[in-house]
Amino acid sequence: ATRPALVLGSTQQASVVVGDTSGLDVVHRRSGGGAVLVEPDRLAWIDVALGRDDPLWDDDVGRAFHWLGDAWAAALGLLGVTGAAVHRGGLVRTEHSDLVCFAGLGPGEVTVEGAKVLGMAQRRTREGALFQCAVPLTWEPERLAALLGIERLDAPVLSVVGRTQSELLASLVTQLPA
Repeated sequence: ATRPALVLGSTQQASVVVGDTSGLDVVHRRSGGGAVLVEPDRLAWIDVALGRDDPLWDDDVGRAFHWLGDAWAAALGLLGVTGAAVHRGGLVRTEHSDLVCFAGLGPGEVTVEGAKVLGMAQRRTREGALFQCAVPLTWEPERLAALLGIERLDAPVLSVVGRTQSELLASLVTQLPA
């Protein structure tokens, strides 16, 4: 990210944004459900593309995240984040998960002791899939809550403080299947 943006999920209407968006671009992505606040040096946003002919391809949309979650868990471990677990169940909804990406938990997403450290969304076409991955470098739920009119956003999130997007990307690349 080079500019701050509130990125809304594919099904969210702009009307969910009720707070002051001065200095923020408000945009939609073509994947996922909940909003993500993307700011330089506060969130690492890394996209991974996979062709339909790749051996890692899985027709099951939920299972399709698992290999990438495994790679992320290993990459975070290399950076000193211990105890990473890949969620292999279905979507876990909470009070605010329809509004905020990091308030819910989806297949392949990574947690540490119950706190979400990696959010993912997937966009599929005939050619393949684009996996959009987000790792908080800092987590300020109050700011996102204010933008969406949520009084209190109670979402357990682990920030990867002291790391950069470049470090996360370099570590992830070493863990991607050949």
